[in-house]
Amino acid sequence: MLKPLLIEIGVEELPAIPLLNELKNIEKKWLKELEDKSLICEFEFFYTPRRLVLWHREFKTKQDDSEIELFGAPLSIAFKDGKPTQAAHGFAKKCNVDISELSTATKGGKEVLYYKKQMKGKPSSELIGQMIKNWLTSLDFGKSMHWGSVEKSFIRPVRWVNVMLGNDLIEMEIFGVSSSKHTYVHRISSFDTKPIDNILDYFDILKKGGVTLCQEQRKTTILKAFEEIANNNKITIDIDDNLLEEVVAITEHPTPLLGHFDKEFLTLPKEVIITSMKEHQRYFPVFKDTELTNGFIVVSNALTDDFSKVIHGNERVLRPRLADALFFYKNDLQRGLSLKGLEKVLFMDGLGSVKDKITREGKVAHELYMLYKDAHDLDEQKIDRAVLLAKADLMSEMVYEFTELQGIMGYYYALALDEDKEVALAIKEQYLPQGESSPLPSTYTSAIVALAIKIDTLLSLFSVNQIPTGSRDPFALRRGVNGIIRIVLKFNMKFDIMQIFTSLSNNYASFDLSKLEKFFLERIKQFYKVNPSIIEAVLSTGEREIVSIDKKITAVSQMVAGDDFAQTFSTFKRVANIIKDVDLSQEYKVDSKLFTEEAEHELFAKFNQTKTEKFSGYLQELDALFGLKSYLDRYFEDVMVNTQNIAVKNNRKALITLIYKSFLHIADIKEITV
Repeated sequence: MLKPLLIEIGVEELPAIPLLNELKNIEKKWLKELEDKSLICEFEFFYTPRRLVLWHREFKTKQDDSEIELFGAPLSIAFKDGKPTQAAHGFAKKCNVDISELSTATKGGKEVLYYKKQMKGKPSSELIGQMIKNWLTSLDFGKSMHWGSVEKSFIRPVRWVNVMLGNDLIEMEIFGVSSSKHTYVHRISSFDTKPIDNILDYFDILKKGGVTLCQEQRKTTILKAFEEIANNNKITIDIDDNLLEEVVAITEHPTPLLGHFDKEFLTLPKEVIITSMKEHQRYFPVFKDTELTNGFIVVSNALTDDFSKVIHGNERVLRPRLADALFFYKNDLQRGLSLKGLEKVLFMDGLGSVKDKITREGKVAHELYMLYKDAHDLDEQKIDRAVLLAKADLMSEMVYEFTELQGIMGYYYALALDEDKEVALAIKEQYLPQGESSPLPSTYTSAIVALAIKIDTLLSLFSVNQIPTGSRDPFALRRGVNGIIRIVLKFNMKFDIMQIFTSLSNNYASFDLSKLEKFFLERIKQFYKVNPSIIEAVLSTGEREIVSIDKKITAVSQMVAGDDFAQTFSTFKRVANIIKDVDLSQEYKVDSKLFTEEAEHELFAKFNQTKTEKFSGYLQELDALFGLKSYLDRYFEDVMVNTQNIAVKNNRKALITLIYKSFLHIADIKEITV
């Protein structure tokens, strides 16, 4: 028999971020409870700031009956001289029957004790309470809290529990609260309990009480209102997806409203205004013709026909926030960009202060300037100045208030203080890229500064053995390596990993550079979304220059993607197998006088022709080398490499070895799998 099942856990206001972080696991953990109790069925999960709800339209009122097969000891062990042994008695006890009720079966070629047990399914009403307890205690919201005399902790105090199977209450107690057939609606609508006699009335009760239970419906309501406000006022609302999810999580009856602040605050950098609104007030910024305006969108949770007081209240709350920011901004401009005090700000134990880090970054930047000055249009003074001032805004009042604006505020202060625009831009872009889809530095100066900062962080942390392990990477070194790769490729900078790291390592405490090399290469393997064996083939050659690695991986990938490559490659796998015991570090020469077959002459002539060709890129060269297939196929058909004549045998192996080695400056073909 099937009945609807409603599970509602009422709580004090849930913090949005912990809830959203655990959201991906909440349904999975309930599904596990259903699987464990053989009660799997479809369900929906809803949440508001005051409740977690599981809704099953059809739920089994009883587990299905089942059969369990139990196998015991072999008969040779279960019985001795026709009498049951302890093994037989133990198996009968396990099955909860008399020995006479046991039968036998064949298992693993032996006759063993056997019992088929009929299991009657339990009523769901006897299981649901414990399932809910298991589910709730498995949820991980980070920090949890205790309240009253309740021993167990939860993200917020539980205030009511409603569990109904059909119209019947499932009696249970958790966190000191006994289940009952009632719920609560929006506080502005009523503080009283709302009894539920019919389970299907639950949704109407919430709706009439100002609660939109479905989070997706609340999100749709918000977005539709955003569109209407934007169209009516000819503005653009900056919809931050993370902020939107947070607002959905903290409202039960969302109503977006347009508010305004004084235009005088638009003299602040737009990032300050946006950050203040998002971080402190959960407001959405408003733009007009790509320019930030003095408007904002607040999503109200109020129930009212007149939102004027709500708008006015939010405008009044925002004003002191922006007034403080303007005060900080003016003070910072008077103070200027100064490094004073950074010598007292610890970067990390064993690595000195932030000022020490700036000094190291300056040395790295100088090395990079010397390396790239001839190939790129670089100004050493601009680079030195940008590195010097990059962390200066750490001492500003604005960055103290909004740490995420470090670098951005330095950019605005530098411009206001008449620093070179390229220097200011490098300060702003010093941490780019900050993620896979993040923009990259826009100038060579910015690129050198960003590289210097990332390289110093890598070398510094490795020098004090702060190396990422497993998924743990507290200093985002993996992201830093990805950033180095992306910058180098964008600006086509010749960047030999080990050459650069070795030349810079003298500025740091001694450590095993091979660990850093291994770490960097692992990131390269993750960076490219291609056949992993292709990356391994390129790196196995010893190539460590990033631009060359990129070009080689791209070329080999394009070659491997060809429709007939697998057939072509089988010939070259044979080449690799023939020379697997050959010392490739030796020089090999071929004596055509020792050739005895026409296929040898043809292959050697074609190979020599290929060697003398001028190629426009690695792909063209690979195409020419793999073009030797037909000559190699005839060679392998007509020629026995491992002949008894030692001189001829070595000469033939030398030819195959030279062909194999001709690939090696691009990729080691024996590593490729297709």
